[in-house]
Amino acid sequence: MKRAEKAQLLGDIAAERILIKDGPYGTAIQNYRLDEAGYRGGREFAHDQKGNNDLLNVTRPDVVSAICNAYVEAGADVLATNTFNANAISQADYGLQDMAREINLAAAKITRDCADAATAKDPAKPRFVAGALGPTNKTLSVSPNVNDPGYRAVTFDEVKGIYREQIDGLLDGGVDFILIETVFDTLNAKAAIVAADEAGEARGEEIPVMVSMTLTDLAGRNLSGQTVEAFWHSVRHARPLTMGLNCSFGATELHPYVSALNPQVDTMMCIYPNAGLPNELGAYDEPPEMTAKLVRGWAENGWLNIVGGCCGTTPAHIKAVAEAVKGLKPRQWHGLPPALRLSGMEAASFM
Repeated sequence: MKRAEKAQLLGDIAAERILIKDGPYGTAIQNYRLDEAGYRGGREFAHDQKGNNDLLNVTRPDVVSAICNAYVEAGADVLATNTFNANAISQADYGLQDMAREINLAAAKITRDCADAATAKDPAKPRFVAGALGPTNKTLSVSPNVNDPGYRAVTFDEVKGIYREQIDGLLDGGVDFILIETVFDTLNAKAAIVAADEAGEARGEEIPVMVSMTLTDLAGRNLSGQTVEAFWHSVRHARPLTMGLNCSFGATELHPYVSALNPQVDTMMCIYPNAGLPNELGAYDEPPEMTAKLVRGWAENGWLNIVGGCCGTTPAHIKAVAEAVKGLKPRQWHGLPPALRLSGMEAASFM
């Protein structure tokens, strides 16, 4: 099945029921308590690799596969690859910038195998694979030097290039869609969108993209300073398969922003909150039942097409969420009336 057909199938199912996205890999990997040798998996590298979760796609595929299967068992329909930091910019921190393609290819194959095996067991519940692109640790919209506001550590073309390398590896590994997630910098997201467009053009196909913004504070803006509505206006031209919010906060704090975004979005909504806010030790304490209760409220309001979990959530959270929204009607999305829609820090529309 071609990717465009997979996108159509996802939309058809999402119009009938609320789909479930998986949870994070980072939280699950921490539970394995791997030491540095555990991350290397018997291979030798010049730099310390402890904490390089993306490398595990190559060195410990058994760990990544086990986590993926745990989310399948919890009820996930949409499985994201373990590639949040699998780009050359982020991997340079570990001296592995030259392994970016290898890591993404391996991750996509692991998740593809997991999804296909689950679909073969239950053809009535097809699983989809989203190739995850994280925001990188460099920003195009804000200077890292407070004394030089015009300085940028990277250029737009450089960011586009590292995303293109990542996307090509993910596509070659068999992902259905590209998930541009945890977007704190709108211009970084634009670079990822252009990279996906160029990758599709080179392959003679349209690459479906999913876009998910993150908020930097309770003022409801990303690091670029945009509101959720303004960000949507900035990326709507890409006709993303889904638009949504993830990370930063739990469902309680995200509630007003999910509400604000919902009437503006003429495509599927995909929301995946953290398990509440971290405690003083950086851990997440919100139990699965509480996350599920809060998310059910969104579903009852008709705000959800796809829902999952981000930082601190576990397969238990995903299972509880799946059970909480089961049988509830999904959000119905419709085309918006013609208008001039502009975005700066705020959104503006002129009919």
